[in-house]
Amino acid sequence: MKKIEVAAAIIMDGDKVFATQRGYGEFKDWWEFPGGKIEAGESPETALRREIREELGTEISIGPFLCVVDYAYPEFSIRLHCYICSAAVGSLVLKEHEAAKWLSGENLDSVGWLPADREVILKLKEYLRGAEGLQKHF
Repeated sequence: MKKIEVAAAIIMDGDKVFATQRGYGEFKDWWEFPGGKIEAGESPETALRREIREELGTEISIGPFLCVVDYAYPEFSIRLHCYICSAAVGSLVLKEHEAAKWLSGENLDSVGWLPADREVILKLKEYLRGAEGLQKHF
């Protein structure tokens, strides 16, 4: 089975989390965290910066590492490296996705997440519970 290494940005603004809806391919209309494939020789952080420039036309600040999720889809498996991020420069412009939403912790389950991203949501909820009352800086 083909294994794909992917980096994902959990872009936050205060207590809101940025979610994107795929606009193409087998998983069209499913929701995910933006990011993409890690190319040969790239670190997850380098891939994440490149992918966010390509997908959203902005620069990000990469904060704490959140988790790695391994998930087997029927045709391939994915290893998803997830980081808490913030938009550093410019606004978020959808270049590949058909829609986006800023979700609060309470409504993270209001969209149809890709299965691998559902596992990230569990870790993100733990992170957000631990962050209550704290101000995050990175």
